[in-house]
Amino acid sequence: SSAASDVYKRQGMGGSQVYLKEGEQMSVSELLKCITVVSGNDAAVAMAEYLSGSEAAFVAEMNLRARELGMADTNFVNCTGLDDGADAVNHRTSAYDIALMSRQLLKYHPLIKNYTTIWMDTVRGGTFGLSNTNKLIRFYEGATGLKTGSTDSARYCISATAEREGMELIAVVLKSPTGQQRFEDAKTLLNYGFSTYGLVHASPEEPLPPVPVTLGTRDAVQSMVDPAEGLLLAEKARLQGLEQTVTLPESAAAPVRQGDVLGTLTVTQNGETLLEVPIRAAETVEKLTFGAVSYTHLRAHETAAN
Repeated sequence: SSAASDVYKRQGMGGSQVYLKEGEQMSVSELLKCITVVSGNDAAVAMAEYLSGSEAAFVAEMNLRARELGMADTNFVNCTGLDDGADAVNHRTSAYDIALMSRQLLKYHPLIKNYTTIWMDTVRGGTFGLSNTNKLIRFYEGATGLKTGSTDSARYCISATAEREGMELIAVVLKSPTGQQRFEDAKTLLNYGFSTYGLVHASPEEPLPPVPVTLGTRDAVQSMVDPAEGLLLAEKARLQGLEQTVTLPESAAAPVRQGDVLGTLTVTQNGETLLEVPIRAAETVEKLTFGAVSYTHLRAHETAAN
């Protein structure tokens, strides 16, 4: 896909730009590079116009999505984040809301990290260089993004994300006095998170047994724990001495659908429950029909007679 914009005509846009020209065609992938790597405001407007027809329509969709995500302290007036004249007082967000938005982006659109982790690149066939405004990408172990920003009123801001040993953290810094200070504060927050907390992957210590199924097309159904559900974030000091208890029924009545909850894997420490993970059916077992029950009974009778 490609997108173009007449934003080059807008004098006084301010902020970082990639200087889009009249009639210029740029791929969506290149626009994403310009937005995520160098904060290209004209590229952001071009993308908004391409997706929604106008920046105003795109901003309306931004505000609708913000409400859906529970971003109660956020209101957008443009797609760039720049101070916007008389509307600047209505253009607001919070560190918590930025974290919510960042988590949503990383969880459901992980390919964004292909762009936010770029340190240096080019667009326009190699003629225009890009250097990431997020210096943590090069200088912080495990950095995955996510985005810097600055205006006169918001000062220097960053949503900084990093991943180590399967745990990904988000640190949001707003209104920092200098660009370098926001990076230092973000590193402090991330360091605290990585040093203090850890992930426990609550998987069964022994293979889970199948659960017998009554009146099913099979005698039993295999049980399983979904790895995505068995995650516990806890202080590292509390990760020792964990105990597991598996609770499964003696049998389950057909039909049993794949994903149905059969039981519970409970993680405890010193008698305190830290995590309860559902144990689910790994497959579907249908209920026997009347004809199948009669046939099975007949075959059993014939076998006994022989």
